[in-house]
Amino acid sequence: MQVLGTIAEVRAALRTARAPEGKLVGLVPTMGALHRGHLSLVARAKAECGAVVASIFVNPLQFGPHEDFDRYPRQLARDCELFEAAGVDFVFAPSVAEMYPPGATTMVDAGAIGDRLDGAHRPGHFRGVATVVAKLFHAVQPDKAYFGQKDAVQVAVLRQMVRDLNFPVELVACPIVRDEDGLALSSRNAYLLGDDRARALTIPRVLDAMREAVAAGVLDADTVLSSGRDAVRRLGGIELEYLEIVDESTLEPVAAIRPGTLVAIAASVGKTRLIDNFLV
Repeated sequence: MQVLGTIAEVRAALRTARAPEGKLVGLVPTMGALHRGHLSLVARAKAECGAVVASIFVNPLQFGPHEDFDRYPRQLARDCELFEAAGVDFVFAPSVAEMYPPGATTMVDAGAIGDRLDGAHRPGHFRGVATVVAKLFHAVQPDKAYFGQKDAVQVAVLRQMVRDLNFPVELVACPIVRDEDGLALSSRNAYLLGDDRARALTIPRVLDAMREAVAAGVLDADTVLSSGRDAVRRLGGIELEYLEIVDESTLEPVAAIRPGTLVAIAASVGKTRLIDNFLV
């Protein structure tokens, strides 16, 4: 496995990796602090591509002024060991100056979809996400890029960007990976201290209550939302940011639930913000 720090190094390495067989290249973008969810993306990429690139970059543009950029876990040596054991071919771990050279001002505006759900509560977040992912796509030129379904809102925003900007890349959303207690894996789970872990389980339990309502044939979105909000009040332990039922692609609210409907939640447990969802 090669660890590369510059865009020029990545492009040179991938020219060699692609030739002469013309291997497909898979990209797994991460901010590090790896868990089994990230490694499941690598496994999918390895199954579908001849060369796998994983990036590790804590992107300052997607953090708000009072968010956790400074304390976001950074453990490059451990992450590289995990990627190597998982069979990654190249790790791209650039500096901030490499990704955003001095004087750089160009951004990718995510448009209206970037102001929905997480975007409504984190102004500018998806502009930062779209910008860094566009730059990664230009640097790596992958055939496929792998993201976790836990970040369903991000997936919708990036799919819109890929369509709008004609990126020749297939965006692959991979299933949510959960701990045995049902909590979706997240690098931010490391912040959960004391009773916070038990309180965080309200999030998957709320989604379970809503999933059960849908499975029972309740397809009116307002009714299912009511069941979810009742579960939040009954279980407690979280500060709800949003709980919404939306179209998977547009993130706009729907009145009736059908296949492709996204049920998404964001909530804080103490000082830790967590997200989760399920697709009908």
